[in-house]
Amino acid sequence: MIVLYCALALAAILLGAAYVTYRMVFYSPNKTQNDDFSLPVSDQTKPLLETIKTMIREVNAIPYERVSVTSFDGLRLAGRYYHQRDGAPLAILFHGYRGTPARDFSGGTQLYRDEGFNLLMIEERAHCTSEGHTVTFGVKERQDCLKWIEYAQKRFGEDTPVLLCGISMGAATVLMASGLRLPDCVKGIIADAPFTNPKEIIVKVCRDRKLPPRIVWPLLRLGARIYGGFDPTGADAAEAVKRSPVPILLIHGEDDRFVPCEMGRRIAAVNPDRVELHTFPRAGHGLSFLVDRPRYEQIARTFLARVFHS
Repeated sequence: MIVLYCALALAAILLGAAYVTYRMVFYSPNKTQNDDFSLPVSDQTKPLLETIKTMIREVNAIPYERVSVTSFDGLRLAGRYYHQRDGAPLAILFHGYRGTPARDFSGGTQLYRDEGFNLLMIEERAHCTSEGHTVTFGVKERQDCLKWIEYAQKRFGEDTPVLLCGISMGAATVLMASGLRLPDCVKGIIADAPFTNPKEIIVKVCRDRKLPPRIVWPLLRLGARIYGGFDPTGADAAEAVKRSPVPILLIHGEDDRFVPCEMGRRIAAVNPDRVELHTFPRAGHGLSFLVDRPRYEQIARTFLARVFHS
């Protein structure tokens, strides 16, 4: 009997620890995800904060239409549609972990509009006004990507060219989706600062915070499976890119202290015929556009001209 009680106590401790780690990493109370101006402050971002805030205001001042889809598991996912002209190609933009569309694409929005794209800025599951409370680091979000493409085909026609864009977790998401059966309308992908897979980025952050990955990772995986309904080993951006037939532009800051630039290089190396990699010296996480805007825009415009206008 004592052995049974000890086993039950141990199980309760493990489940409790798994729940705590799930809440810390994967749970997202989306009411707190709505603030475009909740910006990370560091020595890398501090000099850029006012520029970012100005760009956010500019994005929010552009008229848009609220749109939504239903995910494969029954969640209502929301987004903003920015229309420029009928028949234009469509860029679908995926923001980062605990980010917002206006914040994470405050710079890129104008670039894609200047290139003649209509824009669909989606709110990831468990963020902003989309339903759900579990962020799955791309595992389920890649399936949401397919739903947004399906929405675009139904609304704008199956022949409307589509560009998938993502930053940080959104970049990993669109790369993970590239390994699925994407329709022919998807002509290209731009991924800024993607991680290789959920496990590697989580283990990296654990080490940064002086937490033992051998203990924390199993608890996180257990919590994700029990309380989040997903397995964080269920998708891998690098593995997906290996079999992707879609041209990919991959951008990464060389001084990225959150998602190491080495992850971007590893993803690019698995499919050099399809992936074009550009790294930016002195650029932190997702800051390449702001550190060297002229070069970033030139690279993106050249890619878009080759993929969409050639």
